[in-house]
Order: sequence, then structure tokens, then C-alpha cells
Amino acid sequence: MRIHILGICGTFMGSLAVLAKELGMQVSGSDANVYPPMSTQLEQQGISLNEGFSAGHLQPHPDLVVIGNALSRGNEAVEYVLNRGLAYCSGPEFLSRYVLPGKWVLAVAGTHGKTTTSAMLAWILEYAGLKPGYLIGGVLKNFPTSARLGRSDFFVVEADEYDSAFFDKRSKFVHYHPRTLIMNNLEFDHADIFPDLAAIQRQFHHLVRTVPSEGLIICPTDNAALAQVLDQGCWTPVQYTEDADKTEPVGEKVTWQMKLLDAAGKSVQITKQGPRENDTRAVIEWSLTGRHNAGNALAAVAAAHHAGVDVITACEALVQFSSVKRRMELLGDVHGVHVYDDFAHHPTAIASTLEGMRLSLNELPGSRLIAVIEPRSATMRLGVHQDTLAASGHDADLCIWMVPDDVGLNVDRLIAESPVPALAFKQVDDIVNYLASYSRTGDHIVLMSNGGFGGIHGKLLDALTQRDSVGGNIEES
Repeated sequence: MRIHILGICGTFMGSLAVLAKELGMQVSGSDANVYPPMSTQLEQQGISLNEGFSAGHLQPHPDLVVIGNALSRGNEAVEYVLNRGLAYCSGPEFLSRYVLPGKWVLAVAGTHGKTTTSAMLAWILEYAGLKPGYLIGGVLKNFPTSARLGRSDFFVVEADEYDSAFFDKRSKFVHYHPRTLIMNNLEFDHADIFPDLAAIQRQFHHLVRTVPSEGLIICPTDNAALAQVLDQGCWTPVQYTEDADKTEPVGEKVTWQMKLLDAAGKSVQITKQGPRENDTRAVIEWSLTGRHNAGNALAAVAAAHHAGVDVITACEALVQFSSVKRRMELLGDVHGVHVYDDFAHHPTAIASTLEGMRLSLNELPGSRLIAVIEPRSATMRLGVHQDTLAASGHDADLCIWMVPDDVGLNVDRLIAESPVPALAFKQVDDIVNYLASYSRTGDHIVLMSNGGFGGIHGKLLDALTQRDSVGGNIEES
């Protein structure tokens, strides 16, 4: 079978291409920008890539065209598919039709933490010898590729609430039919396609309806939006997760609990509650930080337990977990100035990441935390999060915002409402020049964006290196 994927360099579609190749299909694809890291992974798999969306890429006609959700009517390739009557489907439908039948699907949904939690869960199953398949929207450090079929019935999938295609406006995750479902959290996001939180909750309830009565749903006790989803109807057992440090414990409905054993979250206790004599506890000692990562770990351990992995083994696996690229990934240390890359798309994600970093830096007196943030997601660019965005940087010593003229945010208000010193720039080069002058030994600079951020990562490292090579002053002033 020969398939062609339109939008192949997206994290989901590129991973789908890897699975199709592993199924023995002949795979090619097109994208507006053929770019790393996905293009590198695809080329290593021997998958033919085409720049742009020319109808010529579809000749001779493939047996099936898989159309990504970034494409719409008017696109040359899309119009050719429709006019010639070629067989086509969305990416989630392809996954449901060709990969997931007969699988025990473990799906991870939520506004934040999907990629990291999915990667944790896949790694736990791998460590336990279960050889799972997986499709995860990121570049994984514990695995060589972002997707594989696996050699067992278990399949882990990052379950995204974004729509499936221009012809299928259901959320992607409705296609997956999980037996084990993690719902990590739920907030308003994707303002470009959802009018309000209720519209997203409706899609989450569609997902809940697909989980069998012999399956399992895992969700936190403290997310009101998810509680409202379950109140609409639930036919599946639910196990609740809880942060033991919360001031108002929920009690009997809690099955899983996590507790930070140190301020930074580098030591986390996981407890499966039950009759006192059957309580199970284990401790994760790892390099990750923050309460949000501990919560992700708790959900992953709970889901793995449903698949038959004991708590102690699951926590042993997470000691060896290496996270995902672009999740507080250290890019370089230039004479004591540490530069990180983080995939931030929402005020809550920004705040939780900076909180974890701040707790870690409390052990290093004098270290400054500088957050450099591009409000790139459609929701942030539309100004939907104007009321909460400034406060998300409260754990930084300085917030630098990249706000060009076409972003619908009130920049003056963003700066005025910031709880810490804040600056705004319209150009990446201006940010780089400022940081090259301002930064000093001991600084930790976190570059936060869900896109390429205009190549700021390499530009900043180059500028710091050039500054120091010519004798620039990087010592504390």
C-alpha cells in the first residue's frame, strides 16, 4: 500500500509516517517547510519528503492520502485530492484504522503535560519488559524515534484535543478508544477552534464515552473542569490522584497520592492507597524538578499499574527517565550562563515550569532566573490569556516578552501587571543583544515558546560565546 501524508513534518503526522513505514507501507509526504528534527527522523527512515503542496507530489496517485489538520480548502494538494476522487482520511482516523485495532490503548489527555506523561508511561512499560507501541508528539530521549508499533498489545498515545482535519472537526482523541485513560488537567485553550471551555469539555466527554466499562480513567481530584466532564456521565471506574501537600485532602475517593520529599521535587514519594496493610509506596529520585512533573509521574505510574506494572518497578523506571526534548532542555552553558529550551504554550505551563526551576535554584544563592517568553499559541496571540499571562512569570527574576505588532496583547498592561521586572521586544535580535549585555555568570535563561522562536536558541548561544571569546565581562556586577 502506498500512502502520501500532507503535513508530514508535524510531530503527530511525522510519527504516523514512522508507524506506516513499519507496517510495510510505502510512505511519502509533503509539507510547507521540511525542517528538523522531524525531517531528519523521516529521512533516516527512508521516507521521501517534498517541499510545498504541489499536486505533482500526488502523481502517480497513492492508494491513500492522509491529510493533516493544518491543511484546509484552497490548498493545491487538497483540491487535487478532492477533484480526482482520491481516497483520503485524517491522521487520527489512519491511526484508528491501521494501528490501534486489537490494542490495549493507554491514552494521555489534558491541557498540559501530555507529551511528558505519555513518554513516562511508555518508558515504564518498556522498562517492565512489556515492549509497548507508542505515538508521542515530541522527540523522546529514552527512545530512538517518536513512534513505533511495539511487540505487544500495549500502545501508548498522546491524546490531543485539537481537531482531526478540515473535514472532521472532532478532537483527535475521539478516534483512539482507550482502555486506560489519563486526563491530567483541563483549562481553556485553542481559542482558534473552541469558543469556550464548555466546547472543550464536550469533546472530553465524547472521549469518556469511548472508554469501556472494564477500563480505567485516571484524573486528579482538584480539577473542577474535569469533575464537570465526569458529572455529565461516566460508565468506567475512576481512580483519583492527589498531591499530598494540598491543604484540603479529598479522602476516600483518592487512590493515588504523591508527595515531594524535597523542595525542588527531585525526590518524590508515590503511594497507592488501600487497606492499610496493602498500601504500596516507592520513591523516585530523579533529575526532573517541579510539582507538575511529580503529578505527571503519579498519573503515569497509575496507568502502568492498570497494565500490570507494580508501583516499585514503575518508580525504578522513572529514576532512569530522561524527559523529552524541549522540556526544560539544557542547550548550553557558556561560562556559567545556562540556556534552556522549554515548550510553553499556556500561562499555567509557564508558571509551573518556572516554579520548578525556582525551587531548584533556591539551592544556588545568587542565581538569577530569566524567562524569555514568546506568546505564540493561537490562544495567547489572540489575547485570551491577557488577565493571567503576566502573573505566570512570578517565579522569575526578570521576564522578557517577545510581542510583535500582530499579537493581540496589550503590551503596556503586560509589563505593568508583571509581579517581577519585565521588558518587551518586537524582534528576536533585540532580545539576544540585550541578554548578551545583561546576563552574568550564574544566570539561568529559559527560552519559552511552542515554536521555533525565530532561531533565538542558537543566536543567543552564539552571542554569549562571541562575547566571552573577546573578553566580555560575565562576572556578577
